[in-house]
Formats: sequence, C-alpha cells, structure tokens
Amino acid sequence: MNMKLLITTSIATSMFLTACTATNQNVMNKELKPLKHSIEFAEVKVPKSNYEKRKITASSEIIVDGKKQKISYNAILRSGDKVGDGIFGQIFDSMGNPVLGKDGSPKISNNNDFSSLLPIGDKLFMVSQFETRPAAMYISELEQTENGHLKAISTKNIDMSHINGLWVPCAGSVTPWNSHLSSEEYEPNARAIKADGSINSYYAPMADYYGGDLKALNPYDYGWTPEVKVLNENGDTSIEKHYAMGRFAHELAYVMPDEKTVFLSDDGTNVALYMFIADEKRDLSAGTLYAAKWNQTSNKGAGSADLTWVNLGHSTNETIKKALDEKIKFNDIFESASANDMQCPSDFSSINTTMKHECLKIKPGMEEIASRMESRRYAAIKGATTEFRKMEGISFNKEANTLYLGMSAIARGMEDFAKKGKSSKKYDGGGENHIKLPYNKCGAVYTLNMNNYQTMDTNGNKIDSVYIPNTMKSLVEGWADNSIKGNQCSVKSLANPDNVTYIDNTNTLIIGEDTGSGHQNDYVWSYNIDQDKLTRILTTPYGSETTSPYYYNNIKGHGYLMTVVQHPYGEGDALKDKDEMADTARNAGEMRAYTGYVGPLPVISK
Repeated sequence: MNMKLLITTSIATSMFLTACTATNQNVMNKELKPLKHSIEFAEVKVPKSNYEKRKITASSEIIVDGKKQKISYNAILRSGDKVGDGIFGQIFDSMGNPVLGKDGSPKISNNNDFSSLLPIGDKLFMVSQFETRPAAMYISELEQTENGHLKAISTKNIDMSHINGLWVPCAGSVTPWNSHLSSEEYEPNARAIKADGSINSYYAPMADYYGGDLKALNPYDYGWTPEVKVLNENGDTSIEKHYAMGRFAHELAYVMPDEKTVFLSDDGTNVALYMFIADEKRDLSAGTLYAAKWNQTSNKGAGSADLTWVNLGHSTNETIKKALDEKIKFNDIFESASANDMQCPSDFSSINTTMKHECLKIKPGMEEIASRMESRRYAAIKGATTEFRKMEGISFNKEANTLYLGMSAIARGMEDFAKKGKSSKKYDGGGENHIKLPYNKCGAVYTLNMNNYQTMDTNGNKIDSVYIPNTMKSLVEGWADNSIKGNQCSVKSLANPDNVTYIDNTNTLIIGEDTGSGHQNDYVWSYNIDQDKLTRILTTPYGSETTSPYYYNNIKGHGYLMTVVQHPYGEGDALKDKDEMADTARNAGEMRAYTGYVGPLPVISK
C-alpha cells in the first residue's frame, strides 16, 4: 500500500472510530440521564381549632411514581433532652462552664436550627446548631432502625473556644465532601461599639461567653461561615470559620457541584447577594468574593433583573485571621464623614446598607481587610446592590441549572423610595436604588438561571466558574389576605418564605416559612414547579418557626426531609395568647423546640 493511501485509510478509520465513540457516548449519556419522578404529598389542612394550632401536623403519605408510602413527622431530639451525658441545646462558655439564666439554672436554647445528617463510616451523626448568643453546636450519634426511623443514642457540645465562640448560627447546608456548613447571622455593627465594649441589647448576651465581660468581645469575630467536619466514627470534630468568604448576616452558604463555587445569602434589611469562588476544590480557606448587581428588567410582582457580578477581590483565612488577632477596628479601615440631607462630600462614597446611610472612604492599603471584615459596606462602595430584604435559603436544581432563593419580604430597600408602599427616603436615600418593586409583605421565591459559559465581572475580568447566574426572576409569591383571622397573607400561598430545598429529578421544591403575622401557624410547602402548584405538607404550633428544611435522598436506603420546629409559642400571636390551653402548654414545657424529620421517605432517585 502506498503512503498516500495508507494515510487516507488511517484518517478515514480514525474518523469512523471517533464518530462511533461520539455516538456511543451520546447513547450512554441518554441512558444515564436521570429519570424524572412524580411525587405528591398528602395535603395538610389549615389549622383552625385551638387544638390544631398547637400541634405539629405533617403529611400522612407520599406517592412516588404512583406508589404510596405512609410518612409522619418524627422528633429525633427536643431542646433540653438528656441523651447519655449531654443535654441537647445547653449553652456553655469559653471555659466549658454552663451559662446560667437569671434564676441560676443552666441556660438551654429553644432555638434549634439547621441539623445535618452525616454518614461517617458505618455510623450516622447529626450536627445541630442553636440560633442564640452565645450559640451552641451539638454532635449526636443516631441509630437507624430497620424501617428507617432515627433515634439519638448520644449527644455532646462542640467546643468553640478556639474560634472565640459561635454567634447566631442560622441555616446551613451539607457540602459535597460531607461537612456541615454553618452560618453566623446579623453580624454586630463594629462602628457602633462603645468604650465599655457594648453595642446594643442584641449584642449584650454574647458577653456570657466570657463570664459577662463585654470588653473581652471583638465584634469582628462574629458574622462568618463556620465549617464542621466529623473526623471519624468516634464523633471527633474540627471547626473553623472561613474568613475568606466574607462577614455579613449569613443565612446560608450553598456549595455548587464544582466544589468551588459557593452562593451566600445575607439576611436583614438592605443586604447583598454574594458568590465565592475558592482557589481549590473542597477548600474554602482562600478565594475570590463577588457581590451581585440587580439590573431591573421588570417590576411586575416580585420583579426580575439581569445580574452582573462585582469583584470584591481575593483573600485568605490566614490574612483576615491576622487582622482579627491584631484587633483591627472600624476606624482603622474607614474614614467617615457627615452627610448633608443624604449628600456626602465629593471624595466619600455614599452608601445605604443595613447600617443605614453612611459616607465612607477606605483608608489606603485596607481594601482587602474591608472586603472581608465589612463585606456589605465594601460591596456597596464598589457598586453592588445592597437593597434586598430578608434574603433567606438557597437550593439548586441541576436538571434545570437553576438556583432557588427565598426572599422573606419584598420591602424597604426593594421598594422605590418607600416603606410599606408609603413614601420614605430611609432605605434608598444616598444609595443606588437599583431595585424598584411594589411592596409585598408576604415574600417570594426567586429563580437564578445560569449561563454555563465564561462570564466577565463588572471590571471585564473572567470569572472562573460555569455556575454564574445572569438572570433573577420571581418564581412563586405570597399575597396579602387578612380574611382569615390571625393571617395577613393568604393561607393558599406563601407567608415569608425562609429556607428551601430541592428534591432532585422531581421538579419539586420544598419551602419553609418564618412568619410572625403572615400566617398564624408556620407552614412547610411542597411546590410542583411544572404545575405551579403549592401543597401544604406540615404545620407547626403557633409562635414557632420552620427552620432549615433539608432533603436527603438516600441514607442507608431511606430518605429524610429534615425539619426543625423552633421556639414554639415564642413569637407572634403566641406571646399575646392568654387562653388556658396555651398557658398549660407553656407550663408543661411545650416551648421546647423539635429537631426531626418528615419520613422516612422512599429513595426517590437512585
């Protein structure tokens, strides 16, 4: 065979094999594409009688692909439960001593929040956090019965002294590498600290961590993203705060499938949306932080926008920890000036954030420190949007390449120079006023859609991730309706959506509520995205909050929808309730919170 013929034949053979490989790969991809499952929860009715309003009621069954399975709400632990040597939710100080209440008794938190399920070897552990000041975090070993029910066989407090204690941990998530990713909400305003170490009444209880000494506290130690790893089957743990991810009112950090990109929500008034991209997979100690800019495209309902991303720079845990150890203060980072009718001097940035309107200038050489220790203020200075209101939970639908984000209310900075629909300069004055939407006290859940191609930040630099949302729009909203006593939002839809969790391959989003007056009883909903249909699947005792619903598809052959019922009788109408039944419930210790799950569920997607 001559050389020309040989080359031609080789090329043809190579092209044929490549085509076959591509065809086989396409077939394989088609075969491996997850099946979409149909699921339906039995609906729970709106509580009407006093008895119904004071109990937990959950769906009695789930139907998966036409097959029914009985389910229920099951408490694993309640605050104050003693298991082994530990008391679930007991608060300890930096020396390991119990924090005592005014009556001298040990303080036990009824503010149970996110609890993760973490299989480690042949054992199953639950890491639970308590949303208090000072806070607590517990690790409990669980036993799984043959039918899938979970029982705690031990619980113990996790020592936080090496990170100067834990502050108001709210929602959380489980990383792709099986660690517990926590949060510290409502960071203290370091600008407001006084000579005696105080800031306000919200900050004061944290002094209990250091024996009542407010001067021992550094406000910059709080407002970060802690990560807990269970190291072995003995239940040993490690915990660190990821200073590289920024300091603000962390509701939740959600790690994407690339194990580098993380979305972080900021809870409160006039807050921002953040994205962190780690330098290395499975390592959140170093990376680049971004904040979103809302470029509004519609003011219909809860609105929609194109998103661009403002680069807040690169940093590491090590760099920021050094600044914390040096006790860097607000005035070391910023110069400030007085405003004249919300107008700042020309060489100062005019911003409006959670800390209200301010005129600030970053001191030379302090940009990196400002970007992490004062992330929201820094984001506002750089032109990002700091007008969101009560930004809550995050979840991801990998089939649609869509992120879901709860927004508890469309209010204040999200309005157009207004508060509750009435003219006001308080939340937009001196700021950018990017968001201009009608007031909706009942809130909404948004979708954030991904490009899946390289995107530039607002400086024209490439962002090194394929998980970059470029649009944000309303998915499902609540609406005002006070026709049923005790409810200011319609009982047919959402009232102040809090945390969300997506059930893979089902087009089903689970939405929990944190509402005081919107609904008299807080609900958890199942939302069928294709059908735009909400189904009420759990109601809680009034005065409580449904915190951190989180779905686990397959733990040793069973699924679980973790759901915490926080502080029963602790807010809203419950505080005004003087009827005999409520008083009896309080006296019987029914204000103790519940950490538990809806299930056991069948494994939906194998």
